[in-house]
Amino acid sequence: MAKVELKQPIVDEISGVINGAQSVVVVDYLGLTVAEDTQLRKQLREAGVTYKVYKNTLVNRAIQGTEFEGLKDVLEGPSAFAVSTEDATAPARILAKFAKTAPALEIKAGVVEGTFYDAEGMKAISAVPSRDELLGKLLGSIQSPITNLARVLNQIAEQGGEAADGPQDDIEEIGHGSQEAHEAVGVALEERLGEKLAREEDDEGGADGVEHDERGVVADAGQLP
Repeated sequence: MAKVELKQPIVDEISGVINGAQSVVVVDYLGLTVAEDTQLRKQLREAGVTYKVYKNTLVNRAIQGTEFEGLKDVLEGPSAFAVSTEDATAPARILAKFAKTAPALEIKAGVVEGTFYDAEGMKAISAVPSRDELLGKLLGSIQSPITNLARVLNQIAEQGGEAADGPQDDIEEIGHGSQEAHEAVGVALEERLGEKLAREEDDEGGADGVEHDERGVVADAGQLP
């Protein structure tokens, strides 16, 4: 059997690994200790990133005609490949952070969401927060004004004191949602208004006083008990 045929299954494996990948990062791992390599693999695995070491010639064959073909120019010397199908920035972020304590690890280049980045470009990609971090910041920015609004409304309710009582009690007892409830609320408010007008008419003792009080009551309708 020809050597090409023997290597084809590995090429197919590589094609399967990069198929649908959000990003592929190529690194030079030469010089890492066994302990460092084990720790690196663990961190990548926990983040859902596949980490493999393949021969450059086989990878070169697998990426031909794909969006990762731009990596062919960096396929020299020892090469390992970090592949993510979910979080596009995870491989660069983890590798760059690990390289700070393991200088032997070197990022050669990568393809992120279809775009090729050299070593410098990958450094910039590694600074991009994860999707979860971005969602957390977005959620925090949304919740902040809601929390502030709730705090203000609570303060208004506390400062309202007796003004918050009165017709609202009747409304809560009657219920919400039905046409009958709305009509009953209207009746309750009209009764309270009528009682207030009657009291003021008695106090003034004349029609002129009633007209004057009616104007005053309308102006202060929002302050009825």
